[in-house]
Amino acid sequence: MQHTQYISTRGQMAAAGFTDVLLAGLAPDGGLAVPSRLPALSPEQIEAWRPLGYADLATEVIGLFATDIPREDLAELTRAAYGAERFPQPVVPVTGLDDVADGLTLVGLSEGPTMAFKDLAMQFLGQAIPYVLARHGQVLNILGATSGDTGSAAEHAFRGQEGVSVFMLSPAGRMSPVQRAQMYTLQDTNIHNIAVRGVFDDCQALVKALSNDAGFKAAHHLGAVNSINIGRIAAQAVYYVWSWLRVTDTVEEGRRAGYRVDVCVPSGNFGNIYAGFLARSMGVPIRRLMLATNENNVLEEFFTTGIYRPRSAQDTLATSSPSMDISKASNLERFIWALLGPEVFVQRWAELETTGALDLRDQLPRMREEFGFVAGTSSHADRLEAIRTVKERSGRLIDPHTADGITVALRIMEPGFPTLVMETAKAAKFPQTVAEALGSEPETPDVVADLLARPQKVETIDNEEAPLRALIEERALS
Repeated sequence: MQHTQYISTRGQMAAAGFTDVLLAGLAPDGGLAVPSRLPALSPEQIEAWRPLGYADLATEVIGLFATDIPREDLAELTRAAYGAERFPQPVVPVTGLDDVADGLTLVGLSEGPTMAFKDLAMQFLGQAIPYVLARHGQVLNILGATSGDTGSAAEHAFRGQEGVSVFMLSPAGRMSPVQRAQMYTLQDTNIHNIAVRGVFDDCQALVKALSNDAGFKAAHHLGAVNSINIGRIAAQAVYYVWSWLRVTDTVEEGRRAGYRVDVCVPSGNFGNIYAGFLARSMGVPIRRLMLATNENNVLEEFFTTGIYRPRSAQDTLATSSPSMDISKASNLERFIWALLGPEVFVQRWAELETTGALDLRDQLPRMREEFGFVAGTSSHADRLEAIRTVKERSGRLIDPHTADGITVALRIMEPGFPTLVMETAKAAKFPQTVAEALGSEPETPDVVADLLARPQKVETIDNEEAPLRALIEERALS
């Protein structure tokens, strides 16, 4: 098997293996790692995976990206990541919502320890990164930014792990009480929670600033596990394959190979839907990639008008789906690189950094026809309506971010094409919004009540590099 190699979107990084880019986060030239050649899946190969459980399927799919990890080792890592002690089986339940709309399906991505879809990728990294570090005799200080779910998923994946510490930035006062509690109640000595006086984009800018300082990054062994990490993207691609297989389990064999579905993905940083884009590009029969945003609709604007115009922190709204309160989507760089090609991309990306906007209206037909992207946006009122509708018709509780996905799916889905909405989190993480939608407070699960009662540990800093650098210099593993 030919090894999958990775290059940078900015074009100034030598080709590297999966385990190298797994630890690096941002490429040395400030770009993002992308496969130099995407693996191709035949209908026969996908069909052969139908009998596999989730961990074994993860071995197959991630194995296409992580060709420098011996297959038997990778199988051990995926079994540990997706075992019964971390996820109830079948790991990702796929449930029809025909009572809401014919062909509507919910892909349950929130069964993990922090009740959010980020667990599915992060639990794999929590096994893979310590494995790679031990193999090379290294340590890693993870520096990340979270708008809500990435941070807790990372901290729960790496808490107590040898050779790894986590410095996680979050926007002060901008997350739900449960999201804060899942992070700030952890007392492990290798977990460092840092609240920034600002919004998520400010946190992300601080992470990028320190990661772009090559000397500081090398001296303190900094790496990233937020959605720019290619290991997370590879692990997320698994559930697109899995959900297509489950939806087509009842389709007669002769029709399966060409059975196309639409997927609707609530999107903030573009990592989850980029994994869907990779799965589609590799050969999974996905017809359309429906991108759903909240009021911070920079991505919806891009896929609707062809103009990408990131907004400032001051123009980023605080909404009731806070994990999507993002106005500069890091992973969009990877898609635009694929859209334009390496040479043209470098020229046009410089235009974005100079002018603050990127006009790709000439590429809109390709985005829609060749790559399958469509987009929609959702408001607070839409979220409340979606939560109510799904509860009344199906009996299921959904969280506000999933409600954004349901809203957009119901608006643009087409008869004859099953539409899979990617769940983002459990409703219990956002009780206030759910209570507003239903008119009464939902019962608080015992596990959540216990979590909220625990003491919390967090440090708050101004939106400046100096205090963050000082914290890392003092506490980083070396």
